[in-house]
Amino acid sequence: MEIEQGNSLWSDAWLRLKKNRMAFISLWVLVIIFILCFILPMTPLIKSARDTDLSNTFAAPSAEHLLGTDQIGRDLLSRVLTGGQISLLVGLIATVISIIIGVSYGAISGYKGGKTDTVLMRIVDVLYGLPSLILVILFSIVISTVAKDNEEYLQDLLRSKALVNLVVNILPLCLTIGILGWYTMARVVRSQVMSTKKLEYVEAAVSLGLTHKNILFKQILPNLLGPIIVYTTLTIPGFILTEATLSFLGVGVQPPNSSWGILLNEGANFMETQPRLLIIPSLVFGITLLCLNFLGDGLRDALDPKASKD
Repeated sequence: MEIEQGNSLWSDAWLRLKKNRMAFISLWVLVIIFILCFILPMTPLIKSARDTDLSNTFAAPSAEHLLGTDQIGRDLLSRVLTGGQISLLVGLIATVISIIIGVSYGAISGYKGGKTDTVLMRIVDVLYGLPSLILVILFSIVISTVAKDNEEYLQDLLRSKALVNLVVNILPLCLTIGILGWYTMARVVRSQVMSTKKLEYVEAAVSLGLTHKNILFKQILPNLLGPIIVYTTLTIPGFILTEATLSFLGVGVQPPNSSWGILLNEGANFMETQPRLLIIPSLVFGITLLCLNFLGDGLRDALDPKASKD
């Protein structure tokens, strides 16, 4: 008798994801966007985003400039792609920071329970009540000021203009958004841990004498990767939107760096005379956010253990 080989949880999830047409299409659209933003600008096919040509301002799309040029003659396609690099990078790094903080905080709160859980969650409630955008702006200004005050030391230490630019201009924004954006992740993980710690395999681990650290971080959290991954995909677009909002307001990414938020800000100034400067970055930005949300919804359905097998 032939024994049918079963699928693993991740294989099952992948099959479900492929059956979700919108989520699967969104996945491949995001792959294309990442390739265009991070790989294409490194090739000779794309002009530098910082090259200016004052004699060729507001040029219409052509073979030389596929999307035309901006107000000081910079190639718009190059600016959209390099702006995507920074926006996506900020979203990813900030998400990683928020995951580290939120997962650790929520796991400890949910596992300890009792007074520890009460105190930790009341702190989260207080933080939720604070005006997040104002806090992000204040923290961003403070961290950026500290980084710029130590720019000379960083240049001697890193000896790379690209790395210094990343640390001084991009990393403070990532830290700010990540440090102030972990509250919901902490609540999600806390609720999952509180329900999971009552299961039989956790009780078996306790009876075997495993340490609390081992039980929490090696037994419970690995089984919560599904919900964590799902919430991560739903967090990234929110953080990208936060970066765009801050850059639009002039307190996020600073020129000569460009992000989608900066492009939207600059495009808004020429909305009546040169609408493509606003429409093109808006379309790319909107498509990216939509795809991330569709992918997050698809992963939520694919990784749901209660979903019925087809």
